Amino acid sequence: MARHVGLAAALASALALGACGKPNNPGVGSEQPIMGSEQPSSAPAALTSAQKQALLAQLPSPYRSADLSNGQAKIAICLSCHTLTQGGADMTGPNLWGVFGRKAGSEPGFAYSDAMKGAGWIWDADRLNTWIADPRAVLPGTKMTFVGLADPTDRRDVIAYLKIATSPPPRT
Repeated sequence: MARHVGLAAALASALALGACGKPNNPGVGSEQPIMGSEQPSSAPAALTSAQKQALLAQLPSPYRSADLSNGQAKIAICLSCHTLTQGGADMTGPNLWGVFGRKAGSEPGFAYSDAMKGAGWIWDADRLNTWIADPRAVLPGTKMTFVGLADPTDRRDVIAYLKIATSPPPRT
């Protein structure tokens, strides 16, 4: 009996997470992304150490000393709703490729909340830090249901990893 309950719980969890993979823009193709079918961003693996350092150097000092391995591990929660790769699909959340320097609520084809469309800010490391700490407190009316990442070290690491995972390789 306990075995069946555990199996049922695992199946329910898989189905719930799979629901995060449905894009917000109906009618855009008939294929629905399935969670886990998107490869995690290959950008960090393809970048040289010098390229990673060049990208990190574009961030304010606290992010330059980030633990990229921790950032990669912690960003896994984001990947249930976002993709990181260039040309990646929108899911429950928009694709994050090129997020640094992008105006909030401006990813073409994504159905943002009115609150996000009207936010008016540009995504940078400090704005992302504030945002992922508690999105609903930062922007009431957002559709993002993520409760936030409380640990400032984890946020620093996620943001640094996000920078190298969602930016084109710099010329070194």
